[in-house]
Amino acid sequence: MHTLLTLAASSEPAKGAPIGDVIWGTAAATAATALVIWVAMAHRAGRISWLQRVADFTGRVSGLPPWTALPGAITGMSLIIAGFGFYWDVAKHIDTGRDPSPFGTPAHYPILVGLFGITVGGFTALVLGTGKGVPTSVRIAEDWRAPLGGVLIFLCGAFALSGFPLDDVWHTLFGQDVTLWGPTHVLMIAGASLSGLGVWVLLVEGRRAVGWSEEQERAQPLWLRLRTVMIAGGFLVGLSTLQGEFDYGVPQFQLVFQPILIMLAAGVGLVTARLRLGRFGALQAVASFLAIRGLFTLVIGPGFGLSTLHMPLYIVEAILVELVDLAISREKALTFGAVSGVLIGTVGLAAEWGWSHVWMPLPWPSALLPEAAILGFAAAVAGGVLGGYVGRALISGDVPPQPGPRWLLPAAALVALFCIAYPLPMNSGSPASASVALTTARGGPHRTANATIKIVPPSATKNSEWLTMTAWQGGALQVDRLKKTGPDTWRTTQPVPVYGKWKSMLRLENGRGVRAVPVYLPSDPAIPAKEVPATAHFTRPFVRDKKILQREAVGGATWLATPAYLLLLAIAAVWLVSLGWGLRRLERTPGAPVRGDVADRTAGAAGVRGKVRTA
Repeated sequence: MHTLLTLAASSEPAKGAPIGDVIWGTAAATAATALVIWVAMAHRAGRISWLQRVADFTGRVSGLPPWTALPGAITGMSLIIAGFGFYWDVAKHIDTGRDPSPFGTPAHYPILVGLFGITVGGFTALVLGTGKGVPTSVRIAEDWRAPLGGVLIFLCGAFALSGFPLDDVWHTLFGQDVTLWGPTHVLMIAGASLSGLGVWVLLVEGRRAVGWSEEQERAQPLWLRLRTVMIAGGFLVGLSTLQGEFDYGVPQFQLVFQPILIMLAAGVGLVTARLRLGRFGALQAVASFLAIRGLFTLVIGPGFGLSTLHMPLYIVEAILVELVDLAISREKALTFGAVSGVLIGTVGLAAEWGWSHVWMPLPWPSALLPEAAILGFAAAVAGGVLGGYVGRALISGDVPPQPGPRWLLPAAALVALFCIAYPLPMNSGSPASASVALTTARGGPHRTANATIKIVPPSATKNSEWLTMTAWQGGALQVDRLKKTGPDTWRTTQPVPVYGKWKSMLRLENGRGVRAVPVYLPSDPAIPAKEVPATAHFTRPFVRDKKILQREAVGGATWLATPAYLLLLAIAAVWLVSLGWGLRRLERTPGAPVRGDVADRTAGAAGVRGKVRTA
């Protein structure tokens, strides 16, 4: 009976989607796309008027041009929906394993709706158009210009949305990669995350079009000013998404990545927020970040009964950025970013180190030194400089851009890439094994056991950054930091589940050696893979951690994998270059006066009576 239950529980496909799902998913996507295109064509041809009426209404409410207000609202709401679905999906995979199909889990639907909504938000900005008086706008046809922010949102959304079908193709070719850092997963995550930057550009264009000064913007009602604050918080949420595996406690990469990613996100996100929002901007961004992530944690964790999502604090880093403003004005955006990065990479890193021992499932040990201090500092400084460039573009209409050496931006980008690339290579470490003795804590079909572990040689655990008994995908997540009982012996502090779909393993990481010993793995005929039984006594060698955590991944031929990686890299390069081009265009065309067609279009947004003509 137990074997039958295990086989049934492991029957989810280990590769791509069933052909039926592919057919109806393609049909649904085609129908939705056709509908959006029809609305766009009908609007441009003057056959429908409701889209302009809705846009005019959002413009009157927000005080911004219709081509900013409606696309910004659509994109902002879609980002929240996609982010919620993303963290829900991650928790679901951690607790229950593979999905029966791409459309077989409810968590995928908010992701799809959110990514589609981001793309539609950008496309709506393109369809509405700006008229000829917005210098940053992009020419589509002789009498049709689209806002730059809308173009960037559309590109980010399209790249993110393309990751969904590409993800299924990837799974078909190489098996499922149960990790946030799968190539197509990164494409979806990064595309959605940086679309918030496009919204920021769109809002700057809209503010310039209506002729608002910074003082006038700050004089807006609180609920309207919160729009920009939420964008800052959402941008920080997006920059923090790739920390997800560490936030849950099942990282598949070196632990040093967590301080690197936190420092990089803090440098870029908080410096940008402080420059764009002004006084207390960094603190407002963190407050918004904590509100969004806190809501996700409460709903997904206690609400849905899934694993708890942890998060970095960022408060100390925000305070440091605010203090820098006392000595360096934002007119010197690049200097401001570099100095902020230095403080974030020292005092801020120390604060996050302490926070990891309060809240994170894997506290940062002293074994991370000096690597984490060096790479974390470099990432923070690079992030601060990059944030200075982003912020400089966003405030270019209010203050003259600080000139910087030509090498500074590429140097900061290369340092950030180095900090991420350096820890990527991993191996199974030096040869080692674990002798495990299991004592039954609860018998029957839902068996749990306490474990006593002897690791040979004892030097294998030297400078370990984590040594845990991890059990997941059996209905919950359990990360047990073992208690040392002798020079080479350890024991669990809570019983480990060894039944059903649970995958229980001893995990060890010290530097590039990221490895594991299976304690219990269920039979999985879809891969196929045999059961690894949890006998009373056994000795097993440490193997690559990925071999156990990603049992479904089948590798693939080099001749097939290499072009696939190169294609995804090319997509990412085009997308990142497009974002850089957009920010540069925004910076080079600051604060043009409102005139002609734009004045007509912004009349409704400014509360002036009269009909707004179609773009």
